[in-house]
Amino acid sequence: MEVILTEDVPKLGEMGEVVSVAPGYGRNYLIPKGLALPASATKKKALEHQKRQIETRKEQERAEALGIQSQLDGIAITIPKRVAEEDALYGSVSAREIAEVLAAEGFEVEHRFIDIPSKGLDELGIYRVPVKLASGVFAHVMVWVVTV
Repeated sequence: MEVILTEDVPKLGEMGEVVSVAPGYGRNYLIPKGLALPASATKKKALEHQKRQIETRKEQERAEALGIQSQLDGIAITIPKRVAEEDALYGSVSAREIAEVLAAEGFEVEHRFIDIPSKGLDELGIYRVPVKLASGVFAHVMVWVVTV
């Protein structure tokens, strides 16, 4: 199934791209959440016409993101967690937890744009976590995982 992305979707594509996805993913997730539109022939033609508007919107988002990046880049946040033996955490730190702490600090960031390493934050320590603010604009947040 082909869809036209109306928002940036991590690991799939950027706003305005036509991408192929599994039919269930498109119908049950992307389209209902407003992240994509079904790609028919008429919508593809309309998309070509709207490319300039999309590029203008992307540039505005990038400009706003660069302002936020200067404030957010290098900020340190602390997340207290319960620990077992040998400093192993009960569970791990999630992107949602980081987004909640950032929101408390005054930075509204969607959790899906916080890039937790595949290993996860499952030990005490300091981690450098990238946060996608816009297409091609990233800020890096220092996350301190400490014991409660």
